[in-house]
Amino acid sequence: MTRKKALPKFPDSYIGEAADEYDNLKWMERNQKETALRCIEYLHDEKLGNIDIKNDFSSLILDLGCGTGYSSEVLIDNCFRVIGLDVLDDMILKASKKIKEHKLFNFNLILADINSVPFRNDTFNHAISISAYNFITHGIIDQNQKELLINNTARNLNKILKNNGRLIIEFYPQDNKELDLFSSSFTKAGFNGFMVRKNPNQKSGQTFFLLSKS
Repeated sequence: MTRKKALPKFPDSYIGEAADEYDNLKWMERNQKETALRCIEYLHDEKLGNIDIKNDFSSLILDLGCGTGYSSEVLIDNCFRVIGLDVLDDMILKASKKIKEHKLFNFNLILADINSVPFRNDTFNHAISISAYNFITHGIIDQNQKELLINNTARNLNKILKNNGRLIIEFYPQDNKELDLFSSSFTKAGFNGFMVRKNPNQKSGQTFFLLSKS
């Protein structure tokens, strides 16, 4: 029986002793790495357009919400140059330990917020985000503020990608309203693409956005 992936509470389950426990969950490591492989597969999806996705260390990819570095490890193993970004010190600290322990080259870390990525325009070939996009509106109750933040974040992500750059977002929408809010933000930002869901009629659960900067 497949264990359902549970999303830990933010940020409590990612700091202090809870961060240690999170980093030692074998099922979490397995899920993160399997999802990262799926994201790489989606980067090559021909429905996004017929371009050559190079996995030869010439492609720079941004791992948005890299956590303790499981997804970044997979990206490196598939010959991407990786910059991992996370908003929590404890996550960055654990990811940095992986760099030293496993002697991971082509891997740099940035402590920053997905909502205000500190990079110049046209920096990255591609970007992925696994689960972290669920938390970009954490603590915001006002619907107008939430929509403004989501739209600005999508616009900023579009800017830092090179032309034809691809963005793969994996997250767990609470309902169709939240899903529509994220979907419309990417359209407004100038992305082309589509969604992939295990069950087209589901109102929540694992969802992928496959996006391309035109």
